[in-house]
Amino acid sequence: MSAFLAVVRRDLLLAMRRKSEVLTILFFFVIVTSLFPLGIGADTALLRKIAPGVIWVTALLSTMLGLQRLFATDFADGTLEQMALSPTPLALLLGGKITAHWLICGLPLALLAPVIGIQFDLDVNTLGTFILALLIGTPILSLIGAIGAALTLGVRGGGVLLSLLVLPLYIPVLIFGAGAVYAQSVGLDVSGHFSLLAALLVLALFFAPWATTAAVRIAIE
Repeated sequence: MSAFLAVVRRDLLLAMRRKSEVLTILFFFVIVTSLFPLGIGADTALLRKIAPGVIWVTALLSTMLGLQRLFATDFADGTLEQMALSPTPLALLLGGKITAHWLICGLPLALLAPVIGIQFDLDVNTLGTFILALLIGTPILSLIGAIGAALTLGVRGGGVLLSLLVLPLYIPVLIFGAGAVYAQSVGLDVSGHFSLLAALLVLALFFAPWATTAAVRIAIE
């Protein structure tokens, strides 16, 4: 675990040296979600109806902004090769990088959700559901995105290919995450949506590190 924590700390420190990239993700999320209330106007019923889809789609796209650099820099300078040669399992080290990506790109979005939700006239219970759904769903986005980032290492035009690989796999997270928020807003039971999100998270935690490790080994060989 010390190696895992060391990788997380290293990636967080590197991200703090590139603050503009981190702020770009946050500003993209805030600005895009804020455009919809400004464009639609004061129709609160319509705003509450579209809020789950708008915020979740924007969070999904914001998370993707940091995926291309998840492994690219370490691949270019040989750090990934050193990780593969170290006695620590490569899956554990890559898990540290994925965790750091979520802390930078996923967790801040969940914390900003109440501020964004107020613009869509969401009530307190719906905002709480939004935060919980994002806290469960955004790690899945990072885990799935890591597989795509590893598969496109060293590929010309990898950003476009990464989007084509990852976006279809994000659809279940989008459906259940937005569905939980919408169900809460209309007074329906949300336990089914959260159960499915939790199941997706467990599956991603089990399979994503293994698949990412296999893809990285192929890229560095």
